Amino acid sequence: MATYKKRGYKPKNKVEEQKFDEQESTTAEVFSTLDESASKTEEWVSKNQNYILGVIGLIAVAVLGYLAYIQFIQKPKDAEATNELLYPQQYFEQALNTTTAKDSLYNLALNGAEGKYGFLDIIEEYSGTKAANLANYSAGMAYLDMNNYQEAIDHLEKFSSDDAILGALAKGGLGDAFMQLEQPEDALGYYESAVKHSNNDFTTPKFLYKSGVTALELKQNDKALKYFQRIKDEFPKSDAANTIDAFIAMAKSTN
Repeated sequence: MATYKKRGYKPKNKVEEQKFDEQESTTAEVFSTLDESASKTEEWVSKNQNYILGVIGLIAVAVLGYLAYIQFIQKPKDAEATNELLYPQQYFEQALNTTTAKDSLYNLALNGAEGKYGFLDIIEEYSGTKAANLANYSAGMAYLDMNNYQEAIDHLEKFSSDDAILGALAKGGLGDAFMQLEQPEDALGYYESAVKHSNNDFTTPKFLYKSGVTALELKQNDKALKYFQRIKDEFPKSDAANTIDAFIAMAKSTN
């Protein structure tokens, strides 16, 4: 084990003197190796200085370019797209809250009017913005309510969101569209995705119920029973729970 030597230390005997000389020699070799490594590094840097500076320059330009793009292009584009979204969104909300002229209101929302953009224009002109993403959701739901199921699927599949409600509704909307197209296997997959997306008192029992009913249709009774039982246990005050005992009995009787 090496011993720390104070400045001015003198060996007490020949054995210590020999150990001291060996330590001094080892230290000298270490520093010599470090000096050689440093020298080689400096030599490499000197030879490749232009290349290094070029790489640093490219990185700096890329970072500055990205920041400039965000500040002077993307942010203004996002703001403009959000402003454009207000016009079709009002017609979309009116269509949701009325029982008459729904298709006319949805068409205004989708295609715009009076020089104003509709959802489809925003999706095309402002691709990559949050507004275009939301426009895909609203367009998909509009098409779903208009019974245009393939168009609904096309737009809802392009929508993505971590929002607990919207994300689940989009996945559930895809399930509804596939169910109407008589593709219950696909529908069940999307209903189950809607359930997994978030746990809340609004969308979770709604899509647990649709998952259970679809599973029954596919004769997957064990799975249906699991979904119905979860509604009874976890969401007893939900609308889906009103007739859940009958569905539980149905799943058990054909099990």
